[in-house]
Amino acid sequence: MLKDKIEALKAEIASLKAQKADEVEALRIKYLSKKGEVSALFEEFKTVTPELKRELGQKLNELKSLAQDRIAELKAMSAAANAQNREAIDVSRPATSAPIGGRHPISIVKNEIVDIFGRLGFTVAEGPEVEDDWHVFTALNFPPEHPARDMQDTFFINTNPDILLRTHTSSVQVREMERQKPPIRAVFPGRVFRNEAISARAHCIFHQVEGLYIAKNVSFADLKQVLLYFAKEMFGSNVEIRLRPSYFPFTEPSAEMDVSCTLCGGKGCAVCKGSGWLEILGCGMVDPAVLENNGIDPKEYSGYAFGMGVERIAMLRYGVDDIRNFFENDVRFLQQFQSAL
Repeated sequence: MLKDKIEALKAEIASLKAQKADEVEALRIKYLSKKGEVSALFEEFKTVTPELKRELGQKLNELKSLAQDRIAELKAMSAAANAQNREAIDVSRPATSAPIGGRHPISIVKNEIVDIFGRLGFTVAEGPEVEDDWHVFTALNFPPEHPARDMQDTFFINTNPDILLRTHTSSVQVREMERQKPPIRAVFPGRVFRNEAISARAHCIFHQVEGLYIAKNVSFADLKQVLLYFAKEMFGSNVEIRLRPSYFPFTEPSAEMDVSCTLCGGKGCAVCKGSGWLEILGCGMVDPAVLENNGIDPKEYSGYAFGMGVERIAMLRYGVDDIRNFFENDVRFLQQFQSAL
């Protein structure tokens, strides 16, 4: 009978207990919500005979009031308990120490490269990662048929082939030459993109630091001395360098620079493939055509440029044999560099 159900629910509600606010809310939903147990009895009340409606209606109203009062009482008790707990907290007690993070190895190496050239008077300039053809290729003396323009190397925007993800930070060199007149002495750190298969030695995303110096009477000997200073500061005073002839559209003459292998001391090992040397950057004298493209008189000014991959330097510096480790965000790998802040 409905009367028995009402009495049983009264006893149940009178004995309710809860300590936390979420527990009180769960009880409110269980008993007082539209689909709660009290509401269910009110629905059943619609079916009772007229002669019982007055008696049972009064009992149902008493049940509802009891439930509301008990839930309100539990809510007040929960709030008081929480306030008491807050007062018991000793605010002068030292906080639990949190683990200290570290800079990413790529950031560590990039910052060190920038710092080394900063000691030589190089400023820092940055530019957009989404660029146009002029700043990435044309202004740097890339002919239309150059392989770097091929879709295999460059990420172009389908809706506008003139827009692409920069393949090198040389685009910032162009912007710096547009922005100011010589003398220019700056380095350009940043992220670049190439459409390459990802492997232990290559990635479609990597970081570069390029450098540019334009002034009067700049020579290849100036370039060599700057790079020798960089190599000794980065890899140690005993390191040696060598320059091998190479080709880049934007420099003439051009060279690749190797450093003596820091792991075997130049004797030959698996890392340097027995040669005793490791390639770390490309460089050369700025091509007069590049100076002209950017409004600089090549008869009055000359300059040099260089560029290196940060991941390549980091792999040599820390003995990392897989470039993918720098991008996978494995905490076990990254924690090794916390002391290198």
